[in-house]
Amino acid sequence: MVLRKSLLLTVIALCVAIAPSFGQAPAKKAASAKAASAKAEAAGLIDINSADAATLKSIPGIGDAYSAKIIANRPYKGKDEIVKKAGVPQGVYDKIKDKIIAKQK
Repeated sequence: MVLRKSLLLTVIALCVAIAPSFGQAPAKKAASAKAASAKAEAAGLIDINSADAATLKSIPGIGDAYSAKIIANRPYKGKDEIVKKAGVPQGVYDKIKDKIIAKQK
């Protein structure tokens, strides 16, 4: 009888301990994404998946034509895709790769 009560109390304690973690995975993912986004913003990185034309044109080597092509060919899985998808020259990409990011939704 004492063993059953001990076992029951252990099971209840486990349920109580793990219950708060259920349903929080999306919240943790959202918090993680927000943290990554905040880190990128703090580093001054420009998201090529969401930046407007004016912001893209503020990147050295990106003018009207390239900013329009970058916007037209979204989304990008990685920032290096702007070379193939938007036609940004490799030399320009090499100069700006530390200033941009391609955030995922």
